[in-house]
Amino acid sequence: MALWGISTSDESKPKWLSTDDKARTFADSRGWVYTQPGGMEEVLCAIGGLATSLAAGTISSIEYVTTSFSEAAGGNIDIRVNYNEKVTVDTSGGTPTLTVTNDQAGGGTDATFTAAYQSGSSTNRLVFRATFGAADGGVAEDDVLTVAAQNILLNSGTIVDAGTAVNSGVAIPANTISLTASA
Repeated sequence: MALWGISTSDESKPKWLSTDDKARTFADSRGWVYTQPGGMEEVLCAIGGLATSLAAGTISSIEYVTTSFSEAAGGNIDIRVNYNEKVTVDTSGGTPTLTVTNDQAGGGTDATFTAAYQSGSSTNRLVFRATFGAADGGVAEDDVLTVAAQNILLNSGTIVDAGTAVNSGVAIPANTISLTASA
């Protein structure tokens, strides 16, 4: 049996975790740590110095927090980027962003838009947000939104992992969602 921590992939995390649990699990100097929905942390597997033995923090998955949208009311499109370890974001020089592609199937007019870093510094789960005004028309119900494989654009901000490696070229895996109408 391979030791946990040999690589930074989800496969190196404890095997009994669900896919969602793996997204909430990160490496630090204590070992593999799970963040409970309320924010409390629990050490699942104690492996001293695990974070310092891993390479620079990597993105393990992304997920859409927003799954429904009302064009008439407007609102936020939130995307969560899950890292394999805690990262710290510094926006004093600029705000990191990622690009979202819209197929415009529901009639939205924005073929692409950016989502800016919103929250999550000092955790392994960063939230990026794009905000649309009421009746803006940029995105609409039934639009299919895609975050293609890309790097987060730092815009002179920084994302630093637990080992203090600056994450300037961390690739985001692709992910797609079809928006549904919200009430």
